[in-house]
Amino acid sequence: MLQCFDLGIVAYERALAWQEILLKKRELGEEGDMLLLLEHPPVFTLGRGGKAQHLLRPRQVPVYRVGRGGDVTFHGPGQLVGYPIIALTGHRRDVHAYLRALETVLIMTLRLYGLEACRRDGLTGVWVGEEKIASIGVGVRRWVTYHGFALNVDPDLSYFADIVPCGLAGVRMTSMARLLGGPVPLAAVKRRVAEIFARQLGYQEMIWRRNLLPLDSKTSIIAPSL
Repeated sequence: MLQCFDLGIVAYERALAWQEILLKKRELGEEGDMLLLLEHPPVFTLGRGGKAQHLLRPRQVPVYRVGRGGDVTFHGPGQLVGYPIIALTGHRRDVHAYLRALETVLIMTLRLYGLEACRRDGLTGVWVGEEKIASIGVGVRRWVTYHGFALNVDPDLSYFADIVPCGLAGVRMTSMARLLGGPVPLAAVKRRVAEIFARQLGYQEMIWRRNLLPLDSKTSIIAPSL
């Protein structure tokens, strides 16, 4: 069974705290597999190997270095962020296959909106034509995943001009709203992503939850800022 959480807009440091707590609980078998779906206030993050020089002219927003793969990216309102906290057991114990599964989930979601998305050889993420629409950066600890994916539904794309997105010089970021020429309800995209994720990863049942209780909402595990 997959538990899906619709969490609204969550400060990045709080989402990090929740992931750390839930990751530990999943490692110990105290919780089952979970998918956290949310948005963040504007924030830049760098993965384990991210280069600080890829922050070109960051605005007055937080910057975090975190334990995911990948380089620098932006999160903000209008971008659907997914953090799967799942155990890679049995036939799923393959990180590369897991990354490809996340790409497939996003590609299939975009196709429901008439957008022909694709992978690119040697790169992680999802493109529509020459433009990148979704970024993926995961962490795995004791075969339990955290961090995840970010799909540009209708964020402020101007923030991406302040960085070298994903460390790829010259890459242009896009969004569903930009490509479709109008607003895209993020709530509907969220539901479709969750349904396709559950099906693609082989869950027999999916349930929705509105909050992460009994977690202490005041818990704060802050990643080092740059």
